[in-house]
Amino acid sequence: MPDLLLFLPACFALNIAFGPNNLLAMTHGAQKGVPFAFTASLARLGIFVPMITASALGLGLLLSASALVFNAVKIIGAAYLVWLGIRLLISAPGKADWDAEAMKPTLQKAFRGEALVAVSNPKAILIFAAFFPQFIDTSNYWTSYALLGATFILLEAVAILIYATAGCFAAAFASTKLHWFQRASGGGMIAFGLLLLFSRQPGRGAA
Repeated sequence: MPDLLLFLPACFALNIAFGPNNLLAMTHGAQKGVPFAFTASLARLGIFVPMITASALGLGLLLSASALVFNAVKIIGAAYLVWLGIRLLISAPGKADWDAEAMKPTLQKAFRGEALVAVSNPKAILIFAAFFPQFIDTSNYWTSYALLGATFILLEAVAILIYATAGCFAAAFASTKLHWFQRASGGGMIAFGLLLLFSRQPGRGAA
């Protein structure tokens, strides 16, 4: 129990940290509301479940040690984020408003975007492979890992709702004049993509 009480705030700090998936949830919340954003974010949660399982089986450490896999995943994820950011920037003409069709992704596209960003983020592998083991009860390994995994997923869902609601409030506050929000989201996606592209492989320090 003491370990779980320590895990909860530390884990939620990771869940609530501003990153590409949470930026997507905020953007989707602003575009089409909280229910849409949360539904799209189920793809993220669906990706994290097998990643947690793989980490429990030791595959997370294997992936974090594989330069080829890490770089492939990193490049794909970075390219997608940059592409998404550019698309957000160029789809904001001066007289367009937040209700323009180009600003409203379909649920299928939003779902696919959440999944791709989640699976291409090496930080998730590092969290599950390096952060979780610090709180594992080795005498009850599988039950302990399942409890931590379920707690992480629950807290991730809470973070999604927070960011989606923030985006929804931003849209309501600014009405149809949210060009600044769209451009900020686009710029954020590009920034995250570039940071991901130049990120180091987990476990490898500077030469």
